[in-house]
Order: sequence, then C-alpha cells, then structure tokens
Amino acid sequence: MKFTLKEIITCTDAKVLFEQDTLGSFEISTDTRKLQKGDIYLPLRGENYDGHNFIDRAVELGERGYFTQDKFKVNKKADFVLYVENSLVAYLKLANYIRRKINPKIVAITGSSGKTTTKEMLYSVLSTTYKTHKTLLNHNNEIGLCETFFSMPLDCEAAVVEMGMRNLGEIELLSSYCEPDIGVITNIGSAHLERLGNLKNIALAKCEIAAGLKKDGVFISPESKRIKDNLSYEGEKIFTRYKDVSNVEISVSHSKFTYQNIDYELNVEGDYNIENALLVIEAAKKLNISEQNIKKGLYDYKPIEKRWETSEVKGFTFINDSYNANPESMKAVLKTFLSVYKPPLVLVLGNMGELGKDEIAYHREIGEFLCAYNGVKLLTVGNLAKYILRSSTLEGVEFETNFECAKYIIENVEKDSTILLKASRAMKFEEIIEMVGRL
Repeated sequence: MKFTLKEIITCTDAKVLFEQDTLGSFEISTDTRKLQKGDIYLPLRGENYDGHNFIDRAVELGERGYFTQDKFKVNKKADFVLYVENSLVAYLKLANYIRRKINPKIVAITGSSGKTTTKEMLYSVLSTTYKTHKTLLNHNNEIGLCETFFSMPLDCEAAVVEMGMRNLGEIELLSSYCEPDIGVITNIGSAHLERLGNLKNIALAKCEIAAGLKKDGVFISPESKRIKDNLSYEGEKIFTRYKDVSNVEISVSHSKFTYQNIDYELNVEGDYNIENALLVIEAAKKLNISEQNIKKGLYDYKPIEKRWETSEVKGFTFINDSYNANPESMKAVLKTFLSVYKPPLVLVLGNMGELGKDEIAYHREIGEFLCAYNGVKLLTVGNLAKYILRSSTLEGVEFETNFECAKYIIENVEKDSTILLKASRAMKFEEIIEMVGRL
C-alpha cells in the first residue's frame, strides 16, 4: 500500500528532520535488499541487528526518504528524513492504519500448540466465501504482524492472523495493533515454560489476545478452567468441548466426526485435529459461513511443511511432525500415530525445548506414557530425549546426532516401516529424512 507523507506523519507521530521534496506517495520498505526506487526506508533495530547501519545504502539505492531513531544523523541526499522514537512502533502504527483502512474481518489465533494448523484450517474455510489473507508460515511476532497487513490486498474481506509469544506482554501488543473481531486460543500447555515459569503465566500471556479484541467481538477456546480464570473479556465467549463430538472415525489421513448434528470430514488424522476443527467451525459460523462451505473448507485443508508431512524415502514412510514439540502435543501425536498406523512402526523422538528446570521430568513423562504401548521401536536423538527411552518399556536406541539416527534407520529398520519424527524445531529432524535419502 502507498502512503502520502501526510498520512505517514499523522499515523506515526514522526518529526520531520529534513525535507526538500515531499510530493507523491510511497511504499514502505524495511529491507534494503528488497527496496525499490522511490520507497521510504524504515530501519528496524533489534538485539542482534540495526537497520540504521544501512540508511546510506538505502539512499544510494534511490529511496525517497527514511525513518530514523537518531536525531543527529541526517543524510541530505534523501528527499526527507523522519524521526521516530521507535521504528518498530512506527511500523506497527502503519500496519494498524492499513488494518483499519481495508477493514477486513480478522480472526487472531494463539495457543501453546496447534495455532498454525488452526490458522491454515480456518483460512481454508474462510476462503470458500471471502477474499481471505493470512499470516505466512509462522511469522507470528510484531514484524510478522506488520508484514501480514502490509501484504494484505486492498479487496481483502477476511484475514487470519497468528500470534506467538515468548514473554508476557507480547500478545497484548500484537492484539492491540491487530484489533481482531474474533480471538482464538487453541490450548494452554507447557511450551515456553522455561521463560514464563509456570502454567498460570502461560495462560495469562495467551489470554492477552483479548486485549485488542473488539467489544462486540467473540472469544473462542476449548473449555478450560485455566483460560477462564485468566481471561479478561466482557464480550461474547464460546468454549468448545470434545465431549460434544460423536461418531468419531479416525484412520490414516482421515477423520470423520459429528458436531451439533452435522457431519464433518478432515483429510488428516487425530483427535487434536478434530479439537482444532471445532474452534474453526465456531469462528466460521460467527462470520456467517454456510454449513456447506464450512464442511468443504475443512475437507480441503492440507497440513503444511513439518506438520504431519508424509514422504516416501528408500522404502520407508516418514511422517514429519517436527516443527515444534511440548509434552501435550507430543502425547497427542503419539496417541494418534500408534492407534492409526499399522506395524512395523518406529518412533524417532527428540528434545522438547524451553521446558525449564523440570525438563528431564517432562521427557521422562513421555517415556512413561509410552509404557502403555508395545511392539514399537523407539529411537531418541538428543541429551534430553534419551530420558524418554530410559523411562519407557519400549525397545530402542539412543543417539546424539541426526546422522547416527539416519544411518541406523538405513542399516537396521525394516523396509515398509512407518517412521514418526517428533521434536522441537531446533533438532532439525528434516535432516534425518534428507540423510536417509542420501545414504
């Protein structure tokens, strides 16, 4: 979207440090590698980078003007220079201006796990009826929110925005600039426990999604005492319950269920995906999506990269669900995999990150959970994942590296096995599939 300089100054409260030519309208760029001649350069400053170091480069590339947080450094080769105290806040204010100008219906989604899946599922449903936009991949922080709004088409009618966090206050900030019509929490789990200390703080952080939620909006989440106890929102609230689902049938890459006397189908397996679908159904109903289109959108949904991603390599079937992992999501995925898929089965489990001082106990908990199963080979990779095997009754092997695990699979695992990969993103489990393919 293009802005006049007057719009930019009004929106961001910027002070003009220098000007010689202000005519025209302008795109905003935060990256000199993508900057086009005539743009305004907005340098962002973070812990490990400072876009201000590239201001002179932006001027050389032909930008018309730029923002700065440094009052006393002005490049007069630019047409104008704008001072703001915080360039990220200026970026957020511009994003909010776009949000208000285009004014689509916005659904914001957060949660300890399942938020990207729920976002993609809801996008599939809303796209049956509206011109719909969404957060790309998992770009769910402040910069990602801005990128989402800046890339939003002018004729957008609905948008699905994912919100992540690492500390208290972050989702409140996102929600305040997003101003959602509907706020969704997928669940409250132990992800980010290391940073936030306890589940109450995690619940408080996730419930901040209501901070910018419109007064006539809707809050949606699973039935949860922890959410209810920490939610401050006076508007309409909807709490879904899995026990309201009936006629559940789950098989490989397929789920069927009945909810509120309507039959639905998903081309993905798992109780947890049905739970995500309930949130999507309720949000879609509030946006006046027809029953037929809700059913179609859910049926058309397909998982994205590293979320139950299936591939055939060297006679093995890999299911890669290694984008993220915490105890709750790990158990949900294991339950689905071990109940739906037929032997021979292999589990490749890695470290779960950011679990705090009790991280070993949480990994042991997964091992104890697996004691209810047998006839499955368990391979672990990592200094924490080894405690899963040591607490389990399953036969298995511990590895320190992805390469060692891949080599073992090639040399020891029975062909036609189905192999589940589950770990936190830092484990880079996609490497195991790549290595198996090359060995």
